[in-house]
Amino acid sequence: MPDYPKAVVELVAVAHPTALGPGAPNEALRAHLTAATTALSLPCAAGLWLRFDFLEESHAVSQTAEGTPDYDFWHAIMHRREPDAFNSKYWWRRVGSHPVLGQLRERSPEVGYAFTTPEAFVDFCEQVRDTGSEAEELAKRVQQLEWDVLFAWCFERTAT
Repeated sequence: MPDYPKAVVELVAVAHPTALGPGAPNEALRAHLTAATTALSLPCAAGLWLRFDFLEESHAVSQTAEGTPDYDFWHAIMHRREPDAFNSKYWWRRVGSHPVLGQLRERSPEVGYAFTTPEAFVDFCEQVRDTGSEAEELAKRVQQLEWDVLFAWCFERTAT
């Protein structure tokens, strides 16, 4: 794990269920998230809000620099979770060949999945969301890996 600020480390350590859909924002963390995001780049802020199911806040941040791959990546994830598969796929096309996608292809077998394209993962999430199945749990593990890798990418790009 990169050398995240203490406030981020503390937040990431908070147990919060991974949701393939919109989830339920943890309002008790709002003040902590607001404080933590002030010390982060905007793409990291979009990711941190999304991690705790604050989709509107994440969306507002990701829209501040549309056309920038890191922002568009968070934007695509947010719409996948909304769920709005069509809009998510639109944003994935805008993301293009982001380096994190290569990392997901390399690392997804660690969680038992063969990541091919983000659009295929959108379709997988659509199929398994709210089924309570092992496939849904697999999708949640992939989504958590996606968050971990993208957040680290965004953080390391701005930490130098």
